[in-house]
Amino acid sequence: MAILNRKDKTLKLFNMINPIEHSKTEELVDIYKVEPYVIPADIYGRLNMIGRGGWTWYTGSSSWFYKAGIEYILGLKINKGILNIEPCIPNSWDEYKIRYEYGTSIYNITVKNLYKTDGIKEFLVNGERIEEKQIKLIDNGKIYEVEVIF
Repeated sequence: MAILNRKDKTLKLFNMINPIEHSKTEELVDIYKVEPYVIPADIYGRLNMIGRGGWTWYTGSSSWFYKAGIEYILGLKINKGILNIEPCIPNSWDEYKIRYEYGTSIYNITVKNLYKTDGIKEFLVNGERIEEKQIKLIDNGKIYEVEVIF
């Protein structure tokens, strides 16, 4: 759904498998019946099993869940030392922050969803506009303030 840019649907599906969403109340925990700190591979939908988690501790589910959240929803993508931000967030989100450590450097990233449209309007690093709208990561012990405006 994120690849198709279906913003609200992406977050809805992400939350369907998120254990936190199934552990908010005692009633939900009684339905879920699995560890609230482990990613399940399934949430059952058959009659008497609706809402129950299954296949917890399944090898690949947690890594794919992490990848979906970081890369596809928040849009933090790093390829060959280049940092890009390509989020798929609902219009109801105004802003979010990511702290990314690259070696000894720290990148404090603020993503502002001001225009509620697709595509980066501004990409700033330490207040300086970056026309390429991406940056090469540098391991130099410095702190970088990155602001991405959509």
